[in-house]
Amino acid sequence: MNATPKHEPKIFRPEDVDYERPKRGLDEDDLRVQTTIYRGDMLAGKTLLVSGGGSGMGKATALLAARLGANVAICGRDEAKLDTTVRLVKEETGKSVLALGTNIRDAEAVEATINRVSDEFGTIDTLVNNAGGQFPQDAIDFSRKGWLAVIDTNLNGTWWMMQEVAKRWRADGKPGNIVNIVANVERGMPQAAHTCAARAGVIYLSKTLATEWAQWNIRVNCIGPGVIETEGFRMYPEEALARFHKANPMKQRGNAWDVAEMIAYLASPAARFVNGDLIILDGGQAQWGVVWPAGMPDYFSEDGAA
Repeated sequence: MNATPKHEPKIFRPEDVDYERPKRGLDEDDLRVQTTIYRGDMLAGKTLLVSGGGSGMGKATALLAARLGANVAICGRDEAKLDTTVRLVKEETGKSVLALGTNIRDAEAVEATINRVSDEFGTIDTLVNNAGGQFPQDAIDFSRKGWLAVIDTNLNGTWWMMQEVAKRWRADGKPGNIVNIVANVERGMPQAAHTCAARAGVIYLSKTLATEWAQWNIRVNCIGPGVIETEGFRMYPEEALARFHKANPMKQRGNAWDVAEMIAYLASPAARFVNGDLIILDGGQAQWGVVWPAGMPDYFSEDGAA
């Protein structure tokens, strides 16, 4: 009997020390020159806590919120990255950012972070759940450890943040606002099934809580970014990146500032009646194509395939 051929999983998880790969997304010089249509005091007196605030969409959100007058707190696992956001915001706005090293998978650490920020500023007006992560791989090849790591961060970690801040709001008798950064999962996410499952969980958790928690004047909404170019693009092979912009009819990549401005809107008084919603920010990708973050398999490579 012939032995079954051994299958070698395709894995692409580059290290940060791979300096030959190009940098991606808006660097600090780019962030400094971004403009906004929002009034400079739109978020004055408000406090935003942004998880994953050391890079990408979290970093852009922290800078924009500070520009708009908000008190800003950020958290994340990489304290060195958090420090770069603190420095950028200080240089650009003169405002100090409270940065807290936090692993959102650790419920007790999350509770301590929520309490510290609330005590520092009196309350948290908007929680932005931006922290998360995934890696590109065919689902059949996921290791158990890899699957659990993504689910624990993107679903469980987001839940711990939501629950702890809501408990604090309820106890203090104060209103609250939650913005969860998810993904457009309606048509699935090939080669990202782990995060698709987790983000779908967050979306429908959010819709449920938007109803349950309305009695305490807590709003919960999601933003589903499409192809948003950030430092996270370094996780994907170049052959996949070459197709990313072709997955939407605008044939463009969004950037972290696009997401930050949507978050600012949801944190503003203009969004007071927006609750339980999923706002898709993808250039029309939902009607157009699909992203293959590990590279399109030959099986699907046909003329007309998006």
